[in-house]
Amino acid sequence: MSERDQSPPLTISSLDLNRIEHLLGQDEYHHMPGVEGLMRELERANIVDPEEIPPTVVTMNSIVRFKEVSTSREHEMTLVYPRDAGRPGCVSIFAPVGSALLGLSVGQRITWAGPSGRPLELEIEEILYQPESSGELHR
Repeated sequence: MSERDQSPPLTISSLDLNRIEHLLGQDEYHHMPGVEGLMRELERANIVDPEEIPPTVVTMNSIVRFKEVSTSREHEMTLVYPRDAGRPGCVSIFAPVGSALLGLSVGQRITWAGPSGRPLELEIEEILYQPESSGELHR
């Protein structure tokens, strides 16, 4: 069984997909490290309208609490587009952990390359805020 077959299912809103694909088409983002991994994740995702996103799924601009499984260390981050990545507590969709979080549901785990390249297993514990479940379907 390949690593791809072991990856958890992903659900991504069509709005998030369109915006990410637009960024991927720009030279400044197209060649960033980790873009290939993000593109693979987008290709395997189930794409739905923003109105159909379950409230337990990590979407763009969601605030998510997750843990590193090996250390049980918890993190709380907002998944953002690159323009907002400099704010405290925010992680860009182009960062390895950002790519790993997008589309996962509460309780799911994924193994992803961390900043040093070593594999990290992350588990989604809670969605503290999700735009779609708050009625912000086109934020």
